[in-house]
Amino acid sequence: MSIQWFPGHMNAAKKKAAEQMENTDLVIEVVDARLPEASCNPMVDELRKFRQRPCLKLLNKVDLADPAATSAWVEYYSRQEGVTAFAMTTKKPGDVQRVLELAKPLAPHRGVPTKPLRIMIMGIPNVGKSTLMNALLKKRVAKVGDEPAVTKAQQKLYLDKNTVLVDTPGMLWPKIAMPSDGLMLAASHAVGSNALIEEEVAEFLAGELLRRYPQLLVARYGFKDIDKMDGIAVVEGIAAKRGFRARGGDMDYEKAAHTFLTEYRSGIIGRISLETPETRAAALAVFEEEQRIKAEKAAQKAAEKEAERMKGKRGT
Repeated sequence: MSIQWFPGHMNAAKKKAAEQMENTDLVIEVVDARLPEASCNPMVDELRKFRQRPCLKLLNKVDLADPAATSAWVEYYSRQEGVTAFAMTTKKPGDVQRVLELAKPLAPHRGVPTKPLRIMIMGIPNVGKSTLMNALLKKRVAKVGDEPAVTKAQQKLYLDKNTVLVDTPGMLWPKIAMPSDGLMLAASHAVGSNALIEEEVAEFLAGELLRRYPQLLVARYGFKDIDKMDGIAVVEGIAAKRGFRARGGDMDYEKAAHTFLTEYRSGIIGRISLETPETRAAALAVFEEEQRIKAEKAAQKAAEKEAERMKGKRGT
């Protein structure tokens, strides 16, 4: 299953962000701590690097992520040029205050009334940008919701006389190359419900948890013989354990899938990370090899077609 979601307002948001970047001193990119790289929008990197703007990368929802994986990601990003990484949750006022402490030194030439520090907050949908904006300003100025893409227009507000914040709409990108990225984003609720099939996303998530956190599945759902299960069996098992039945008495697989995704998203199952720097590198290597083989086959097919065309041309 390949998940793609790039509604019209996101394209408009990209254009607006490109215009705003010229008048921005610092980008705060909010990513999901459970899937930091999959939730990094490559357009954000492209826009800020074009204008040579520093980035404060916030791994938000750290309270839902595996602490060991999060530590590895912070170290990974901190080695990148122009990037400062910080793992946090907007639920902790101390974490929110730390954001400003980390941001100000990244643009030391700004931050006075005559030259206020101009910060643009960017990231994918439903990752916590608006919640962060509200927490920084200590009042509700940005609309927050459980569905992706609640914010659809930029907001510019003064944090104080020395700092300006610009909240941007959540943006995905026109084509998600790696299918696993799309599924991770869907599992973590960054994709509109009209662009996915929950049962397939739940099967993918179950497969990932079987590989990474089987003990959490056992603890939450009481499964036996977990080593013999696959993603489908996990969802079916949840339906059986919870007594989910549709009309006619058949197993309600759809309700089980929805329940499983909801419990992952809320952290009820446990602290889970869907990728680490090591697993990301391995997945990327496999994907690139698949793309290389695909390109070679396409080139070979094109060459054979051209040879047939030339052969037919010579025969006339």
